Amino acid sequence: MDKDINILILSCGTRNKIVQYFKKELSGKGKVFATDCSRLAPALYEADEVFIVPKVYEKGYLEKILSICKDNNIKGVLSLIDPELNVLAEHKDLFLDMGVIPMISEKETIEMSLDKYATFSFLKNNHFPTFNNYIDKEKFYIDKKAGKIDYPVFIKPALGSASMNINKVNSDKEVDLLFERYDDLLIQEFMAGKEFGVDVYIDLISGELSSMFIKEKIKMRSGETDKSVSVKDEKLSNLIKNFVNKANFRGVIDIDVFKVEDEYYISEVNPRFGGGYPHAYEADINFPKMLINNLEGITNKRSFSSYEEGIYMMKYNELSIIK
Repeated sequence: MDKDINILILSCGTRNKIVQYFKKELSGKGKVFATDCSRLAPALYEADEVFIVPKVYEKGYLEKILSICKDNNIKGVLSLIDPELNVLAEHKDLFLDMGVIPMISEKETIEMSLDKYATFSFLKNNHFPTFNNYIDKEKFYIDKKAGKIDYPVFIKPALGSASMNINKVNSDKEVDLLFERYDDLLIQEFMAGKEFGVDVYIDLISGELSSMFIKEKIKMRSGETDKSVSVKDEKLSNLIKNFVNKANFRGVIDIDVFKVEDEYYISEVNPRFGGGYPHAYEADINFPKMLINNLEGITNKRSFSSYEEGIYMMKYNELSIIK
């Protein structure tokens, strides 16, 4: 029986570092396979073997992914984009029946995370500090009139990702115009403060929080962290621990947090590798290794604050040339 630990990374896009990290950690144990819907996804060319597949919602997509898993003895599969997470979760049993482990949270938890208002409702109902959110603009107007919220606010798609189509608005007229033009919008309170990203790993076997890395975001680009610095903060760490213990996440998640004055507010949760994860890996917070341990049946030991403060990450552009 083939004992290789082969991993399939879906929609690898420009996440070259993630593919590199898995190749490094799998050295001598197995291969990294990668997919994308475009041959011009640069991260493809970091993998051991690659496949061009249909887009997530195109006909034949799921069948193609299942076929790749079967033909290449894949042991674990993960995606780097939000739309694919629901597909993996919804068809999880098809993968498990083949001996393939989707390294993601359960379907209900993923759906909650990708729906910004559902995330807000979960946080509010469980008494975690968060921003005010509205999907009913009339309720927003009532609270604005009562002095509970004021302009500016952000208006964004309730199910959006990668910071797409976010508008900062300052008047009722702008709100009305956007709600007339688009469906399924969310109004989110604007809070000026420091922004933090927290990379978290919840063990796939034990369900216990295994590791955490906190970074203060210095600069953002296209919704991803471009520059950041590692920090340690007991208050924030305890908030994240309490939140993760209450929610039902598994594997890698990325949490956005804002600090206003002396209070931390949870903003959003991405149930996958975040764009700023390379900072954590380079600071020796090794989520790929933890995922591989779980695929091998090994429960990860809990380890917190095992990194240094004051480590900076600065992204820069590279080129990939193909013929």
